[in-house]
Formats: sequence, structure tokens, C-alpha cells
Amino acid sequence: MIGCGYVGLVTGACLAEIGHQVIGADQDQSKIAALKAGKVPIYEPNLDSLIASNTAAGRLSFTGDVGAAIRDGDALFICVSTPPLPSGETDLSALDRAARQIATESRSPKLVIDKSTVPVQTGQQLLRALSVYGRKSTVNFSVCSNPEFLREGTAVMDFLHPDRIVVGVENDKDERMLREIYQPILDRHFNCPIHATGCPPEAPPPFLVSNINDAELIKHAANSFLALKISYANLLADVCDRLSANVDQVTRAMGLDARIGPQFLRAGLGFGGSCLPKDIRGFIWLAERAGVDFNLLREVERINKSRVPRLLEKARRALWVLKDKQIGLLGLAYKANTDDIRYAPALDIIQTLLTEEARVRAYDAKAMERTRTIYPSIHYAANSYEVADGSDALIIATEWDEFRKLDWARVRDSMARPLLLDGRNLLDPQQMKSLGFEYHSMGRPD
Repeated sequence: MIGCGYVGLVTGACLAEIGHQVIGADQDQSKIAALKAGKVPIYEPNLDSLIASNTAAGRLSFTGDVGAAIRDGDALFICVSTPPLPSGETDLSALDRAARQIATESRSPKLVIDKSTVPVQTGQQLLRALSVYGRKSTVNFSVCSNPEFLREGTAVMDFLHPDRIVVGVENDKDERMLREIYQPILDRHFNCPIHATGCPPEAPPPFLVSNINDAELIKHAANSFLALKISYANLLADVCDRLSANVDQVTRAMGLDARIGPQFLRAGLGFGGSCLPKDIRGFIWLAERAGVDFNLLREVERINKSRVPRLLEKARRALWVLKDKQIGLLGLAYKANTDDIRYAPALDIIQTLLTEEARVRAYDAKAMERTRTIYPSIHYAANSYEVADGSDALIIATEWDEFRKLDWARVRDSMARPLLLDGRNLLDPQQMKSLGFEYHSMGRPD
């Protein structure tokens, strides 16, 4: 694995779990030192135990010597960061550096597998770069695309029990090698580490073979469509707010249609994280470069960016002014079961509240330390009840299950004013009203 970030760690640990010898390589020496000491730099359910067990079994190791890892590997998974540039174009500089290292360090033929999310035709550019950087070498390189479809919070499950495995190849030999790598998952010949009683029997996932361009486009198309579904549900919530309808009932009925499906139709504060916002911007840039007007995705972006302002407008209507009010924030991560705060709606909420001179308290089970590096001045509470104590309003910004299970009568009694703004539609409106809360959510009658 060239790159021990989110994708590299999950991919490497899972490939080791199904029986392969895996070396995780990264130039960040502090990250490698932490991994060797058993400290996983990200929170992802089941990942720490998976890394620990496979490290102990000798199937997984980590090194800061990327060149040595390249020389030892038969298949090289590139899992480097591909962030967006201000224009929306994808920054491929890390991929270019990886190509240079592979070309100069390889002493034997290599199958180079791009796992990072990249624009269409990147595989062709990668092969060209390997040829240029390795022009003084006699080593042969093959390039494949193997996009990841991992959801933060369920990534280990997603890798070991995928909906599909997509590989973009240019010859039968590369297809056979990739099929061999994934064969234990295709045959279900491994003991699933997630459920103590074992996972239920299931059909093998489809192994979809395409050319490299198609595989790269599949990733962008899938993520953009998921973002479209989320934004559609949120636009429905705006309509429901104005017409006294309930978006939960509307989207539930929609989701029962097999042509639509229920997933990603939940209204709330919108999407964040490292994938959907970046991939939408990259896809817009790519389409426009190809002469295709993709204003549909620009509208998806606009709807998503309007979620936090709409929630805070509800807060202003209830509180009149935000200045000097104590606002409690429940949740900082962009979604539950992760510590990732990239493009998290909670960060926009904090920024607006601070700009309007509100006093902010916050709690999140996993994401407080990351948020503290950006907003060191707000009060970080030890638990949800400390956030509520004396607050004029509470905002639910992340759908952590622990918030659903709080003693809400205790929360109510500790607040200066029992005002609850549920940005994730996590709680039942009637129940909260019966407890005496002034309760507001997204697209459901207040």
C-alpha cells in the first residue's frame, strides 16, 4: 500500500485479513511510528483490531521506506490523497510522486493498481509517467484501476462484503491477477472478523471488469448520484417545511419503490467528508473540460451548502438573536462512527455562531481533538449533559446513536431554555414535544 491514509489502511488491513502479505508504506514517519506502536491514526470501527491481529500474525507490516516496499511488492496499490484544487480540478501531484518512486525503485515487473479517486484518463497518464520516469529501466509496468466504495463508519464491512468489485484493466493477465487478489472475497473463503457468530451466508459480489476509463468514471458517477439523492431529499424537506408536510413520510414511501430505494434519502444537514464534496467538484470540472454542461451537480452543491444556513435560521427565529446565547453542539464529525471532520456541517455551524458572538459548547465521542485544532477557543465538554447544562439551545449535528439514547428529561431540566434543533432528524418530534422541548427539525412539522 503506497499511502497509509484512510483508504490505504482499510485496504491493507482487509487484504491481510484474507491472507495476503501486505506492506503499508508512507513517507510520514510519525504516522508509521504510530502504526508500528499499535496506534491507528483514524477512528474506523473494527480497523484497530484488524490491524493489531494481522500485524501480530505477520501478514501486515508498516514502513517509512517507500522504495523498499515498492521493490518487495508484486502488486502496488496507490492509495494517496487526491484533494481538490480551487478550480475543482483534482490535485494529482501525490500520484505523480508515487509514479516517480515506482519507476525508479522497481527492479521487477509491477502491477500498479490505482485505488485513489481520480479523473477519467488518469490511468493513461499514470502509465505514461511510469514510462517516462522509468525510461532508463527495463522493468515492465501494468496499470489498473480499482476504485474503492468504502463508507466511513462501515469501511471494513464494505471491503469484506462489497456490493461489487470494479476493476479497470487493459489485458487478461492483469484481470487474472486482480481476480486472484480478491478471490477469497469472491469465494467467501475467510472468517469474517466483524461478527462473533460469523456473517450470514451471501452470494459472491459481482466482479465487474471494464477498461480503465470506465472504471474511473464509475467511481465519479456513483458518488455524484448518491450526493444527488441526498440533496433531493433535502430539497423535499424545504418543500415540506413550507407546506406542513413530513419529509420522513414522503421519503419512506419513495424508498419503497424498488427503482429508487431508501438509502441516501434522509433529510438533514447534508453531506460532508472527504469524498462526495471533492468528487462532485472534480466531476463538474471534468465534464466541463469535455464540453458537457453539468449544472445539475452545481445545483446539488448549492442545495448542500444551504443546509446549515436553513438550520441556523430556525435558531434565529426561536432565539431572536444569537449574540451572548450559549449554544450546545452535539456532534462534530461529518457523520456517525468516524472522527472525520472534513467538510463537516458542524464546522460551518461553529463558524457562524462565533461570528455572531454566541458562546459555543460542543461534544463528540471521537472528533473533538481534530476540531480543537481548528477551533481551540470553544468549550469542549466531557459529555452531552455538560453541553446541555445552562444552554439556550442544543443543536444535533451528527447522528451518533448515543444522542438518541440520552436521558432527555435530564437534558431538558439542565437547560436554560429547552430549545432543541435536530439537524439530523434523529429524534421523534412528538416524543420531544411531550417532554416539553421546543423542537425543530428538517422538513418535519414543528
